[in-house]
Amino acid sequence: MPSGASQGEREKTGPSGSRLKPIIVISGSPGSGKSTYARRLAEDLKLRYFNTGEIFRGIAKEKGLSLVDLSRLAERDPSIDLEIDRKTLESIAEGGVVIDSHLAGWVLSGIADFSVYLKAPTDIRLLRISEREGKQLNEVIVETLERELSQWIRFRNYYGFDLADLSHFDLVIDTSVLSIDEIYEIIRRTALFVLKRKGFNLTS
Repeated sequence: MPSGASQGEREKTGPSGSRLKPIIVISGSPGSGKSTYARRLAEDLKLRYFNTGEIFRGIAKEKGLSLVDLSRLAERDPSIDLEIDRKTLESIAEGGVVIDSHLAGWVLSGIADFSVYLKAPTDIRLLRISEREGKQLNEVIVETLERELSQWIRFRNYYGFDLADLSHFDLVIDTSVLSIDEIYEIIRRTALFVLKRKGFNLTS
């Protein structure tokens, strides 16, 4: 980079023009712990936090629909998912972000510098959602499973993604087997290891 480059340019690019700050994706089904770990990692690594679920909820509120009803609508109207994708791509333009998203691990495959897929048994995920949202478990079961089925249908039809294929993730971990702190430490240490090998200089 020329010695006369501005401070802003130095923050955005390295000697070869590459990003100095990484794009990290944490994906997984509802109740897997995405937001818990993504927020903590973003804070520790001093990166921005971006949640695609908040966009979906915002669209639902704007249209006066429940999340289930918006999911049904999205099966017929691809513009909803395309809008979420557009905003996600905007968020990664300069790097330095942790994306909290069920599906960004596939959308950003080949773009993300580090990607994690979190999973947990369905009964545990549903119980977590019930406790988090203060809803009856039966209600959560119906809503969550219907939304997940809708996502599988939409992303297979619109993008051809196989959501059962986790081979492109750097780390796949079951969040039901260890404590929150233990799981987070695995994610943090793996992230730092992978990103250091890719030339990013991060500490936490």
